[in-house]
Amino acid sequence: MNEFVNLLSRQVANDARSVGARVRTRLSDDRVQRCGTIGELRAAARRGLPRVMFDFVDGAANDEVTAGRNQTDFGELEIVPRMMVDVSEVDLSTTVLGQPVALPLLGAPMGLNGLVHHDGEAGIARALHDVGSIFVLGAMASYSIEEIADQAPGPSWFQMYVWRDRDLVQELVQRARAAGHLALVLTVDVPRAAARDRDRRNGFGLPPRATMRSLAGGLVRPRWSAQFIRHPRMTAASVAGHGGGADDPVGMTEYINRQFDPSVTWEDLAWFREIWPGPLVIKGILRAEDARMAVDLGANAISVSNHGGRQLDHAPSTIRALPAIVDAVGDEVEIYLDGGVRRGSDVLKALALGARACLIGRPLVYGLGAGGEAGARRAVAILDQELNTAMGLAGCSAVSLLDRSWVADRTSPHRSPTSA
Repeated sequence: MNEFVNLLSRQVANDARSVGARVRTRLSDDRVQRCGTIGELRAAARRGLPRVMFDFVDGAANDEVTAGRNQTDFGELEIVPRMMVDVSEVDLSTTVLGQPVALPLLGAPMGLNGLVHHDGEAGIARALHDVGSIFVLGAMASYSIEEIADQAPGPSWFQMYVWRDRDLVQELVQRARAAGHLALVLTVDVPRAAARDRDRRNGFGLPPRATMRSLAGGLVRPRWSAQFIRHPRMTAASVAGHGGGADDPVGMTEYINRQFDPSVTWEDLAWFREIWPGPLVIKGILRAEDARMAVDLGANAISVSNHGGRQLDHAPSTIRALPAIVDAVGDEVEIYLDGGVRRGSDVLKALALGARACLIGRPLVYGLGAGGEAGARRAVAILDQELNTAMGLAGCSAVSLLDRSWVADRTSPHRSPTSA
């Protein structure tokens, strides 16, 4: 890491005369505000980030089939509108685990957002809190549990993995509880690390190494290089100090890589119920029988998720997996959808199929890459506006009124929403 920083620092100094003004000025709010879709924010992030960093965010496992299906399968669902309905006011509010939210969009847990922009998870959390929603802090976030509580106070949940080092897990859970996190989100779809071909081809590792590709990407994107040099956030802050010390990101990263445990079973869930007395969300469920097991063992909510396509490639899309899980346990616990949301109409479809809310990840990080906290705010605003418009055009005045009658599956011979 030091080599990487030093080389970038020297290049920025050498080129200060020609690029100094650009280096010291981050993407303006005006340019971010001109982005009218999540796709446009993604394009802006792609232009502004080194390829290595953009691919780390944008990429997925193997051939990225599941990541693609997460988006394209939304397109197979049609919205069936109702006419002559008063939609002069559209109510997008709902509740999640008893907490009122103004918008059915929650921030999905993500790791190492500080690689994209130094505002990182704190900027995303502030963007969500300001619109009356909830942020989910990941265990591998660039900002620590305590930093988020200090810099982005507001309703938040904490995400944790089933790691081998149960002392570390218990410590993080206790810190999250002390910081006021309202729920624990337990990710269960990472028994081992997946193969992500983009990262491999880019020579990307954690922490990032100084390779010719990464250095070249940084040098031609001086804004990113400058903020990286001034505000480096290269490690999982909450885990710093374990397996090598806070000043040894390599040791810490190797320690984390050893934590994923392929021997975990449902019996391990009982231990989490013992150490966490509050609401428990199980994230990474794609089968109805797994949802049933999670609920029977004490889960309060299920997040239908395939890790954004970053774990098992060729797994079902989340929107395809959602209806069966809603049918199995939707009367007992809340169901959230996590994966593939790029439009407000996607949110409408997920809610119509039984989700209480959607967790969004990449759209927020695209915004972060395009313009820091301002970009994350723009991502939220885009989805908010699009959902409001889609609801009005569909003839639905409140998200609480949505049901399967509002969608039809164009791939079904009977065009049935229940087979979605």
